[in-house]
Amino acid sequence: MDPDAGAYLNRSQIAKITLLTIAFSAFYFYKEHRQSQNARMKMAVKKDSSTIITASLPKEETQQSIPKKKKKTIYLTFDDGPNKGTKNVLDIINDEQIPVTLFVIGEHVYGSRLQASVYDSVRQSSFIELANHSYTHAHNKFTKFYSVPADVVNDFKRCADSLSLSSRIVRTPGRNIWRLNNIKQTDNHLSSAAADSLQKNGYTVMGWDLEWHFNDKLQAIQTYDQLAGQIDSMFVHNRTKTSDHLVLLAHDQVYSNSKDSVSLRKLLGRLKEKGEYDFAFINRYPGIEKIPKADSIMLKK
Repeated sequence: MDPDAGAYLNRSQIAKITLLTIAFSAFYFYKEHRQSQNARMKMAVKKDSSTIITASLPKEETQQSIPKKKKKTIYLTFDDGPNKGTKNVLDIINDEQIPVTLFVIGEHVYGSRLQASVYDSVRQSSFIELANHSYTHAHNKFTKFYSVPADVVNDFKRCADSLSLSSRIVRTPGRNIWRLNNIKQTDNHLSSAAADSLQKNGYTVMGWDLEWHFNDKLQAIQTYDQLAGQIDSMFVHNRTKTSDHLVLLAHDQVYSNSKDSVSLRKLLGRLKEKGEYDFAFINRYPGIEKIPKADSIMLKK
């Protein structure tokens, strides 16, 4: 055997082994590098996802800094008491614990022992504010009544004196009149002079934004659902005299029957459930000087 041929064979084998070793090592390190790189990429994706999720969650501080939505205020007012429906109104208001304003008529207090007794009960309620609706209610002869401004002023003075009313807030009988700071409205121009005289004599004349109408049989025309919808609409379309404040007019005599009394209770329940409204005495209406009375409250629901 040629010794040189054996030497060549050994060198050839050694070369192959060396190449295989290098190739295996390169493959091994390449595989380890890829696995390590993949692991790092997964960690980065996981971290980025966690960061995105965390960033999207509202922080407690952010929640606390978001201002609460301002509630709108309803001033529920009743005219013409005391009469046969006033006791039912009083019972409902005390049960629902909502502040309301009763615009009372002097002659009605002295009209009967029952009405005088109801008036005494009304005065004891912390949820009732009393205001002036004149002494005679113009005897329902409104054109004649408003033709003499001085007599109109005297009629309101008589009511205040006879009932010892401290409030200077009045509502004119049979007319939707406003005399409050920059709000000046008269629904009948023949009543303008009388309204101006009331204001000059220190009275604040309050009208209303929305009325719960009644028919000749003293029954409510709108259902409580309809009225609740009208209230919502008035606020949404900003149709009140003062933005976010609505004066609602109702009448005591309507609630002498059980059906309308139930409707009144359901209306108040519906408005309270919405959680969008506060209820207040009329003396808290913007622009009216606050009366320092113990029962001057505002209910927030």
